[in-house]
Amino acid sequence: MAHVVKIVTSNPGKWEELYTMLSSRGLDCIWIRERVRELQSEDLAEIVLASGIEAYEKWGGGVLLEDSGLFVTALGGFPGPYSAYVFRTIGVKGLLKLMEGVQDREAWFKSAICYISPDGSQSIFTGEVKGILAAEPRGTGGFGFDPIFIPAEGDGRTFAQMTVGEKNLYSHRARAVQKLLKHLGLTG
Repeated sequence: MAHVVKIVTSNPGKWEELYTMLSSRGLDCIWIRERVRELQSEDLAEIVLASGIEAYEKWGGGVLLEDSGLFVTALGGFPGPYSAYVFRTIGVKGLLKLMEGVQDREAWFKSAICYISPDGSQSIFTGEVKGILAAEPRGTGGFGFDPIFIPAEGDGRTFAQMTVGEKNLYSHRARAVQKLLKHLGLTG
C-alpha cells in the first residue's frame, strides 16, 4: 500500500522541494496549501510539533510540516526560527546590511519535519547544512535566503543558483527527508 503524505505549506518552493524528494520514492503527495498557527519558540522541533498537531486535528493522519531557519554565527544564531519573519520584513538586503563589515560569514540552515502518521504517532526529523553567506545575492532559484547561502559541500554556488535537484543533494531539508524516508522504510 502506498503511503499518502499531506504536505501542509503555503510556500510553493518548499512544496516543490518536498514533493520532488518524496514522490521520487513512491509516496503519494497531497498539497494542503494552507497555513497553520506557528508557535513562537527558539526550537524548530517544538514549532513543527505544535503545527503538526493542529494539522492532524484538521486533516487527519499522514500530515507533514516543515520549518527551517538560517542561523548566522556572527549574529548569535539570528535569525534562526524567525527566518521567515525576517525575510518578510527586511529581506536578503536587510540581512546583508547586518553583515556589513563582518568577516565571519559562517552560517547554517536547519530543518525540522514533523510527520504524524495515520495512527497519530508523532515523529520529528531534523537536518542541517553548514555554509557561508555570500557578500551579495546570486541566482534566481529557490526561495527565502537561498540567494546568499553557499553550502560548504557544494561547488561555490548559492542554493538559488542550483536546480531543485542540485539543492536537494545538499540541503538541510533533504537531510531531514532522508531520516523520514528511513523511518517509513523507503531508503536503500
